[in-house]
Amino acid sequence: MLKVEHLVKHFGGLKATDDLSLEVYPGELHAVIGPNGAGKTTLIHQLSGEYFPDSGRIIFDGMDITRKKAHSRALSGLGRSYQISSVFMEFSAIQNVMMALLAHSGHSFRFWHPVLKERRLLEPAMASLEQVGLGSMADQTVANMAHGQRRQLELAMVLVTQPKLLLLDEPMAGMSQLESERVIEILASLKGRYAILLVEHDMDAVFALADRISVLVYGHAIATGTPEEIRSSALVREAYLGDPEDVV
Repeated sequence: MLKVEHLVKHFGGLKATDDLSLEVYPGELHAVIGPNGAGKTTLIHQLSGEYFPDSGRIIFDGMDITRKKAHSRALSGLGRSYQISSVFMEFSAIQNVMMALLAHSGHSFRFWHPVLKERRLLEPAMASLEQVGLGSMADQTVANMAHGQRRQLELAMVLVTQPKLLLLDEPMAGMSQLESERVIEILASLKGRYAILLVEHDMDAVFALADRISVLVYGHAIATGTPEEIRSSALVREAYLGDPEDVV
């Protein structure tokens, strides 16, 4: 579903992405981990089209998207969530999801109020909220929702566009233990139905969810393998994980 070939990205004298290659297969959850400054979010920016690489290629669903704009990638089936919540606080949960669907479909926003009553928008929006466990909060104003619920809402806003690949950039950032456990359950339910590239610092979540893991250090993948292979790698322990007994 996704093939990254020898990606390089410089910011002045800093090489944020260093000859990076990885693959994500259909239905696979591929996690990317590494210390702060390893280039994980820079990778996500390049995959989503916010940055263009200096060299290398990005192949998505058989298409070379290396130089395609972000909106073109989204329309092709690449959905992304962000580290920092990006929702309309004054609107309800279902209005946020409907807006995401409207933006993706290219619908005019001029007749806003009538559009909110359209079943072709309401039904998929409600289904996406149910998918992330927020069906009962459809009419809740986002400003009154907890942080974890807003992150779940963002996921619903991505899912309503029916993506082929999910790019999830630290979806559990700032969450309580209980909130993180809920998101792990949701992501586990999505496995096999979507290809997922997950950037996450929560190692419990990564090792519970991932089919394969790539470890980035200074923009380069020092190892890619199954959770068991990554857990037992001396190179990865030295660079990032530390004592294997500390890794669940």
